[in-house]
Amino acid sequence: MRSLYVHIPFCNRICTYCDFNKVLIKNQPVDEYLNALKKEIDSFPETNLQTIYVGGGTPTALSMKQLEFLLETINNKFGTASEYTFEANPDELTTEKISLLKDYGVNRISLGVQTFNNNLLKVLGRTHNFDDIYRSIEHMDKINLDNYSIDLMYNLPGETNQDIEDSLKNIEILKPKHISWYSLIIEPHTVFYNKINRGQMSIGSPIKEGEIYDRVINGLDNLGYPQYEISNFSKEKYQSEHNKTYWLNENYLAAGAGSHGYIGDTRYYNIKPVTHYINAMNEENSVVKERIILNQNDMMEEEIFLRLRLNQGVSTERFEEKFNIPIYDVYGNAIKKHIDLGHLQQYNQYISLTDEGRMIGNDVFVDFLIGD
Repeated sequence: MRSLYVHIPFCNRICTYCDFNKVLIKNQPVDEYLNALKKEIDSFPETNLQTIYVGGGTPTALSMKQLEFLLETINNKFGTASEYTFEANPDELTTEKISLLKDYGVNRISLGVQTFNNNLLKVLGRTHNFDDIYRSIEHMDKINLDNYSIDLMYNLPGETNQDIEDSLKNIEILKPKHISWYSLIIEPHTVFYNKINRGQMSIGSPIKEGEIYDRVINGLDNLGYPQYEISNFSKEKYQSEHNKTYWLNENYLAAGAGSHGYIGDTRYYNIKPVTHYINAMNEENSVVKERIILNQNDMMEEEIFLRLRLNQGVSTERFEEKFNIPIYDVYGNAIKKHIDLGHLQQYNQYISLTDEGRMIGNDVFVDFLIGD
């Protein structure tokens, strides 16, 4: 076990595109939630973690007192980790909160920027503006917490090519260690989904989306941020080790409402509603809603899907070692088909997506479904 994810489902405002498990923090039983979260974390086996990631929601929506309680809970159980990440919104990241995080061993911030365009930030329902982005980074620089990732989105409603160029210029100025730059996905039950269904909003075509993605990859590479995963780019030695736990298909613990973990051959999912989570922890001492035991086929599929997200790709040696069968005995036809089509490539022991393959990743993955 190398990693822990902790979910804080509270936000000061709900973004128009977000379908994560979250609620407005106002009038929510935040202290009761943190007490229940402490019970869940305390129930975990003792382990030395390499990575800890606190996400949401918005962890920095917590008050200083609540934030310290959460940090103490994690540290008392696990200590710190070589990579300890907190998600944060730019307008909530005060010098006091950053100092508190650093005091408890947090050494990496994932900053929810999304875009540098103030008008687009309003469309997304974000609470921060352009100035808040620079101000929050100045706060981090002030106390030498310089390992931060900027999270961005593209293919936004009303976004122009110039917005992409402006984002690249700001990245060049700010020089973050890591960039996550995702294409907007229209999820059901979001404001964006409803507006698009009513014809009140639109996003770029798949062709336009592909053109922007290509510009993002090349633009970041020119700035010294080579791509290492479909939507992630970093300076040397600053890849997200926590997220690589997922992509490398390794085990991790998870705590909090709606979080999900992976232990052995089992994926587990926690209860989502905040009050139900609190009650279950207090009354039953368990918040797991479902456990899914994976069979060999499930695990082989996940090994392919997750590792192909990484530029390095799937290790043929690890696959055979893990499943006791050569990868070509299972996927030989699919591998040959997509190498011939130019979607996959093989280099030494690794099979990976080509540039063209990354553009149509889901179409490639379909051919690696084994079925029951």
